[in-house]
Amino acid sequence: MSGSEPESPEMEPIQANPALRRPRILLAASGSVAAIKFGNLCHSFSEWAEVKAVATRASLHFIDRTSLPKDVILYTDEDEWSSWNKMGDSVLHIELRRWADILVIAPLSANTLGKIAGGLCDNLLTCVVRAWDYSKPFFVAPAMNTLMWKNPFTERHIMSIDELGVSLIPPVTKRLACGDYGNGAMAEPSLIYSTVRLFFESRVQQGGSVV
Repeated sequence: MSGSEPESPEMEPIQANPALRRPRILLAASGSVAAIKFGNLCHSFSEWAEVKAVATRASLHFIDRTSLPKDVILYTDEDEWSSWNKMGDSVLHIELRRWADILVIAPLSANTLGKIAGGLCDNLLTCVVRAWDYSKPFFVAPAMNTLMWKNPFTERHIMSIDELGVSLIPPVTKRLACGDYGNGAMAEPSLIYSTVRLFFESRVQQGGSVV
């Protein structure tokens, strides 16, 4: 068409600056009864950020899908396998890692903690973690029985993920779902949200970008 300028092959696609758009938060839940609060957590973050969610198979036992915000897509292991059919198709755990500015696992179960510390990746969530760019923030909020939290393996696993640069939002002491009283309950969604938001906004103020 005359008068139109040819496209330049050297032109690079413009990358969105996280400082100039809403932050992208990937929220994930693993198999702890604290996952009953996952809908609340998603609503808290959705008021401030773009949110996508990942749930392990065990966590789905506790998550009420109808409690999630309507604009939040919940991805499961089945989505990982159904979204890929042939070479050239996108790989879901890679696409989620590319999309997200911050990864938050809340609740983080003892089982998933052990998998991450050992480098295992046998479901969608742990594949995202294994493919994660550790220059990006990664928060975890553990939830488990008190004796599971005090178990020597837990201490080793927490030390292992700390070496990766994962930020811990510690559990709190209260009456647990199992009836025991002690440390191990997931931090409240409001505290998880405020911790992540404070971190993001202070990082943006310091350097203009979260990544």
